[in-house]
Amino acid sequence: MKRIAITGPESTGKSTLAQQLASHYNGAWVPEFAREYIANLNRPYTLSDLENIARGQLDLQQQTEAKKPALLFADTELLVLKIWSENAFKTCPAWILQALENQRFDLYLLMDIDLPWQPDPQREHPHLRQYFLDLYQTELEKLNFPYQIISGTNEERFQAALKAIQNNF
Repeated sequence: MKRIAITGPESTGKSTLAQQLASHYNGAWVPEFAREYIANLNRPYTLSDLENIARGQLDLQQQTEAKKPALLFADTELLVLKIWSENAFKTCPAWILQALENQRFDLYLLMDIDLPWQPDPQREHPHLRQYFLDLYQTELEKLNFPYQIISGTNEERFQAALKAIQNNF
């Protein structure tokens, strides 16, 4: 099984691309657990909520992996939780950091910020897009995770992702 993570800042087309790739390759798509979790909260999220989201994301991924797809596309992963947690709460639970270091995807597609911002009640930082993109890239390099930056329109992103996958497998 090859695992591909779609990662990066808010409003960069992660969900769209993950679904497109899963459909194109007849692979499995692991949706973003946080979206539904946050939508069902009737209060501001807490650090404990982020831990629940991390556990839920890992559970979704394990359930999907159990089906043994040839290709798995994860709409998000633990790097997102680390960056989110550190930005919102100035800390990240040790177990998430440990799980992140042990997290293995064969390829990370880092989504560029060149798409227009799409407002959404769950999105928080339209003015910090470059900051977050730089942070994701720094973290991927520090962790020595293989990645490719994906830029352009939705169609250009899809084509760039196909090329990145072809070049890596």
